[in-house]
Amino acid sequence: MKSLVLAEKPSVARDIARVLNCHKNIAGAIEGSQHIVTWALGHLVTLADPEEYDKKFKEWDMSYLPMTPEKWELVVIKQTSKQYHNVKAQLFRKDVSEIIIATDAGREGELVARWILEKSGCKKPIKRLWISSVTDKAIREGFAHLKDGRSYNHLYHAAKSRAKADWLVGINATRALTCKHNAQLSCGRVQTPTLEIIAEREAQIRSFKPEEYFGLTCYAGGIAWIWQNKNSGSFRTFQKDSLLKLKSQLNGASLSVTEIKKSAKKTYSPGLYDLTELQRDANMRFGFSAKQTLNIMQRLYETHKVLTYPRTDSRYIGNDIVPTIKERLKACNIGPYKKFIPELLKRPLRVNKSFVDDKKVSDHHAIIPTEEYVQPDHMSNEERKIYDLVVRRFLSVLSPAFEYEQTTLSAIAADEQFTAKGKLVKSAGWKSIYENNIYDDSEDICEETDSFGNSRDTFRQPDQSLPDIRQGSHLSVTRASLTSQKTKPPARFTEAALLSAMENPVKYMESQDKKARKTLSETGGLGTVATRADIIEKLFHSFLIEKKGNELHITSKGKQLLALVPEDLKKPELTAQWEMKLADIAQGSRKEAAFIHDIEAYTHTLIHQIKSSDGAYRHDNLTNAKCPRCGKRMLSVNGKNARLLVCQDRECGYRETIARLSNARCPNCHKKMEILKKGGEETFVCACGYKEKLSAFKARRQKEGAGVTKKDVQNYLKKQQTEAVNTAFADALSGLKFD
Repeated sequence: MKSLVLAEKPSVARDIARVLNCHKNIAGAIEGSQHIVTWALGHLVTLADPEEYDKKFKEWDMSYLPMTPEKWELVVIKQTSKQYHNVKAQLFRKDVSEIIIATDAGREGELVARWILEKSGCKKPIKRLWISSVTDKAIREGFAHLKDGRSYNHLYHAAKSRAKADWLVGINATRALTCKHNAQLSCGRVQTPTLEIIAEREAQIRSFKPEEYFGLTCYAGGIAWIWQNKNSGSFRTFQKDSLLKLKSQLNGASLSVTEIKKSAKKTYSPGLYDLTELQRDANMRFGFSAKQTLNIMQRLYETHKVLTYPRTDSRYIGNDIVPTIKERLKACNIGPYKKFIPELLKRPLRVNKSFVDDKKVSDHHAIIPTEEYVQPDHMSNEERKIYDLVVRRFLSVLSPAFEYEQTTLSAIAADEQFTAKGKLVKSAGWKSIYENNIYDDSEDICEETDSFGNSRDTFRQPDQSLPDIRQGSHLSVTRASLTSQKTKPPARFTEAALLSAMENPVKYMESQDKKARKTLSETGGLGTVATRADIIEKLFHSFLIEKKGNELHITSKGKQLLALVPEDLKKPELTAQWEMKLADIAQGSRKEAAFIHDIEAYTHTLIHQIKSSDGAYRHDNLTNAKCPRCGKRMLSVNGKNARLLVCQDRECGYRETIARLSNARCPNCHKKMEILKKGGEETFVCACGYKEKLSAFKARRQKEGAGVTKKDVQNYLKKQQTEAVNTAFADALSGLKFD
C-alpha cells in the first residue's frame, strides 16, 4: 500500500517527490514505490457563491439579504478543476491507504487540504507534514516525524470558521451597499478598517495648523552647545522673544562646563525578519510593493530554495534550528558575505533569547537562509536584493553588539543650561555587516510625533567630535545662532508604513479592553502576513486609494464608502473580537457552530443598518466618454500605476487603460513619464509638459546607447582597470618629467 502526499504547490510537490524517490509522472501527480505526490494550486475548493444555493441570488436584490446558508456548500474552482479531479482520482486509488497533508503549515494551509478531502468525500486516515523550509534535509526530517492529522482538527475548524464569517459579512455587506447606492462598493472586516486608518491620517493632515518653534546653538571651545530648557528638558520652544534675549546675553559671555558624563553603550542588531518587516524594509529601501516582495520571497523559497517559508509572523527561531546555523552560514558564504562568515564560523555562535525562543515561534520561525548552496547568477536583480536583506539580518543577529563611548557635556551660560554630545566608536560589531549602508535605527518609520508635530528623531542631540575638556572649564562664547522650524503634520502612509499600521493597529482602536488589544497585537493585527499585500492591492483595484509618488491617498470613492459603511466594520475591534473566538476554536474550547451563529446574528444587524441608513453616493468622476459595450458614461479613475476609464454600470464591468506609468525618465526633469495611447501610436507624456512619440523615443534611446546594460558597463570598467593603456598620446606623456 502507498501513501498519498498532498502538497500546496507543484514546485513543492516536485521537491518532495525527488526526496521520496518518486520519478514516474502521471496525471497531476508523481509516483514512486511507496509514495504518490500530488498537489493543489493554492485553493482548489472554496465556499460556494450565493447563486449556488438559490438561482434567485444571481440578481443583486436588497430584499434577499442577508443570505445565510443553512448547509454550507463547497465548490470546485473552475480555473483549477482539472487538477482537482486529478487529485481526487489519486485519493480514491485502492492502493492508497493514507493521506499525508503537506500543504503550508498554518491555518490557511490546513484549510486548503481539508476542503479538498471534504469535497471529495475522502475518509482515509491522515498524517501531517509540518515544515518551515523545502530543502531536502527539512523534507527528510519532516517525514521522519510525521504528526497525527487529527491533532490539527481544531485548527481546521478555526480556519473554516474564519472563511465562513468573512463570507457572511463581506458578501452580504458588499451586496447591500452596492444595491442601496447603485455603485460598485465593497467592504470587509480587514480592508475597511485599513481604509479608515488611511482616512484618519488624511484628516489629521488636513486639520493640522503649523506653528513656528525655535532653538538656540552657541559655539564655545570648538564645540556646538545646544540650549536646553531646565524644566522640561526640551531643546525647542515656541517663545521666540526669550531666546532672542538669551542670544544677546551670550555675546562675550563665558560658558562654564558643569558636568562631564562618559558611559559605555551597546546596541544590538534588530531582530530577524518576519514577512511584514521584510516587506516594510523592501518598500523603504527599494520601493517594492508588499505584493512584489511576497512574490519575490515565494520564488526564493520555492524555486531557489535559499530562504525559509515566507508567510511567517515570527521573528524568532526555535532551539531545534540552532544546530543547523553553521551549515546555513556555509551555504551563503559567497561574494560580499565572505568578509564576515569565516569569522563567525571560527568562534562559538552567539545564541540568546533575542532571536532564539521556542515560546515566541508561531506556526513558522523567522525568515532565514536555508542550507541550500546559493547561486546568485541564477537570481534576478530583485531576488538578489531581497536575499541580501535576509542574509545580512541573519549575520547581524549572530554578530557582537555595536559598542561606543557616549560623552555628554553639560554647561551653564547666562544662567541657562546647554548640552553637547559626542560618540566614540569602540567596536562596529553587527553594524559592520551593513558596510557603507550601515543600518541606522533612524531609518525606521516613526509615526509618533512630539508636541511640535515632528518625529522624535528630529530632537536627538547631534553627535560631534569633542576635544579634550575638563569639568569646571570656562570657555568664551564666540557666536550664537537662533534656529527656527515649523511643526509638521504626520506623514502620509507609504506601503511600508501602512503594513506597520496593519500589523500593529492597537493605537487605532477606540476600545480600551485590555484583552482585545492584547489579542489583536498577538494575532498579527489586521489581516495576516500572507494576506496584507492582497488587501492593499484590492484597495487599489477597487479605486478606494491611489498612489502619488510613494504616498497613499484616499480617493473620493473611498471617503464616500466610509461614510456609508456601518461603524463596526471600520474598526479594528471587530478583528480582535473574531480572533479571540477563533483562537478558542483552535484550542478546542469553543465550538464552530456557536461562533457562526453569532456571526449570522451580527450580519442581520449590519444589513438592517445599511437598509435604514439615509446616506447617498454620488459619482463625481463621470466623463463624457461612452462605454463601447452599454453606452453609459464612463468614470475616470486612477489605478496603482495607470489611469483608466471604467463603466459606471457595475454589471457591465468594462474598463479601459488610457495611460500607464512607465519606467522611462523625462529628458528635461527626469521624472517617470506616462504612456498615453491616442489613435494608433503611443506617446510619452511628462507632468512638466514634455511629449514624445514612442517611435521618436526609441530612436533617441538608440542613439544614447540605451542598449548597453549595467553589466556591460561594469565589465568594461573592470577591463579598463586590468588592461594596459597603450596609445601614442600615453607614450608621449610617459617621456615627460614634471618638476
